[in-house]
Amino acid sequence: MIICSVNHVAKMYGGNTIFEDISLEIKEKERVGLVGRNGSGKTTLFRLLAGQETPDAGQIHWKKGLKIGYLEQIPEYEQSMKVKEVLKKAFSDLETIEGKIKQMEQEMAQDINPEQLLLLMEEYGKLQEYFTNAGGYEMEAKIEKMVNGLKIEQLVMKEYGALSGGEKTKVGLAMLLLQEPDFLLLDEPTNHLDLMAVEWLGKFLQDYHGTILVVSHDRYFLDEVIQKVVDLEDGEVTTYYTNFTNFTKEKEERLLREFQAYEEQQKKIKKMREAIKRLREWANRANPPNEGLHKRARNMERAIERMEKLARPIINRKKMNFDMEASDRSGKDVIQLKNVSKSFGDQLLFQQVQMQISYKDRAAIIGENGSGKSTLLKMILQQMDPDIGEVKMGSNVKIGYLSQHVLMEMEGETVIEAFRNEVHVTEGEARHILAQFLFYGYSVFRKVSNLSGGERMRLRLAQLMYQEINLLILDEPTNHLDIESREVLEEALEDFDGTILAVSHDRYFLNKLFQKIYWIQTKEVHYFEGNYTYAREKSTERQTSKNLQTNPVKSKKEKKATIKEKQEREASFNQIQLEKEVEGLEKKISELEKIMEIETDWGKLEQLFSKKEELERQWEELYGLMNRK
Repeated sequence: MIICSVNHVAKMYGGNTIFEDISLEIKEKERVGLVGRNGSGKTTLFRLLAGQETPDAGQIHWKKGLKIGYLEQIPEYEQSMKVKEVLKKAFSDLETIEGKIKQMEQEMAQDINPEQLLLLMEEYGKLQEYFTNAGGYEMEAKIEKMVNGLKIEQLVMKEYGALSGGEKTKVGLAMLLLQEPDFLLLDEPTNHLDLMAVEWLGKFLQDYHGTILVVSHDRYFLDEVIQKVVDLEDGEVTTYYTNFTNFTKEKEERLLREFQAYEEQQKKIKKMREAIKRLREWANRANPPNEGLHKRARNMERAIERMEKLARPIINRKKMNFDMEASDRSGKDVIQLKNVSKSFGDQLLFQQVQMQISYKDRAAIIGENGSGKSTLLKMILQQMDPDIGEVKMGSNVKIGYLSQHVLMEMEGETVIEAFRNEVHVTEGEARHILAQFLFYGYSVFRKVSNLSGGERMRLRLAQLMYQEINLLILDEPTNHLDIESREVLEEALEDFDGTILAVSHDRYFLNKLFQKIYWIQTKEVHYFEGNYTYAREKSTERQTSKNLQTNPVKSKKEKKATIKEKQEREASFNQIQLEKEVEGLEKKISELEKIMEIETDWGKLEQLFSKKEELERQWEELYGLMNRK
């Protein structure tokens, strides 16, 4: 069933056409990836599909009663609210019912007339049944699962107003997933998540019951989640019924077919025009001029005019030209950390860290958010000292640092000013270099504060390319870059004749470039000689082995004893539950007897008597179970 259809939709901003005449359909339970270059209009299309904006032309239809979930960039809630209270808002309807149930329990405990009590009991039963079926008793468990999966345990008891923008976005994502909308719109959901949370989210979305539309530049994540790709390019959409990896192959094959068809048509048109030219020449040579030949030439011209012209497909689009060369090489030993430990107050971050990075190594630091990745980088950059141990840089090391908070200190400057402050060249040379990073014409005079995240990253990469460096330190370098720019960056880094140390949560990027992994886990840094996938496997094996040592395999005798203990605990728990239920039935029977003493209507008395008999039958069954040996 189609849940959303887009029919000939157009949208403009400030006189610029974002797209026009777009049509697509999204069906129930589909998992769709929306891809395209930065600035192609993906977020605009998202806002239209979420109903937050209206198209300038065309129509969007949604299935009646469709519950849409769209993650805002930074969702707003009351600043003094605890994060857990914010997450509970995902179950606002159930919380309202829970409040009514508690209120009715208080009312039933008071001395009220029998008729009112009966009505209350009937309503109470209905509410309880609805609350149970709707998952009212699972709210806490669902919140805990989401909090643990997205790794936001440390945020739960914080005030919402005290969170950073990235933390608020994570809380917003958790709340959106808890609401379980029918149509889930996710715009870059992995941007502020660490590796473990990204992997968890991928698995969670694979089992999601509703329809998903996701924009992401994480190639592995897209492959895990989506089954269909909508490619938004040059204001047009093309649909591919496959995952992301196969989409890239199919798109390339389609472009080649279209280019061949275009060339064939151009050859045909050229031949027809040559034939027209010859026909006219022959017609004019005749004496008198041959009208029949002129007529044939005119007919061929009309045939060309009527022909549906194929547009020339763009095979080689303008890409960022990124080619880095290292300056004079460094010594063999580039970075050394010996027995390094770091704490903040009473909180130990990591201890006894050993790290050895040599010339031309490709090393990556990974770990959960808050595990100390950025702190390690700051110590290597001499911005922070370790509490214990030594951080040593090798000889002739020249560092180029790419922070995830790029160019924050240059907000008031223009693009060309920011570039020339770091790279001392003439204005003409600067404009030529910036054009290689897709800053053309007047765009070099835009303020840095008005640039998108991807544009800021491109500007910082342009600065790094023209500085004398032989050690690149990269902190989340692929953040905000579209897939095409990531591929260009990867190719340039592959050819870089120096040393690279990176922090990243992009698994594709890590697997392609890095063969040394330093993984921060449980306040220790573990070293793996291999790519991320290898490190993940070995880390899982190490953790499994550690768990077995902590909880060794028990003998048959111990197993039997454990099973017996478990059975005894379960029996004890069941006994307590039975006693509670028997007590509850006794209370209800007693209440009914009181009502029956004052009831004068024989019809109602008969109903009350039947209900009492049923309660007594239940009491006898439970009492028998409770006293069974």
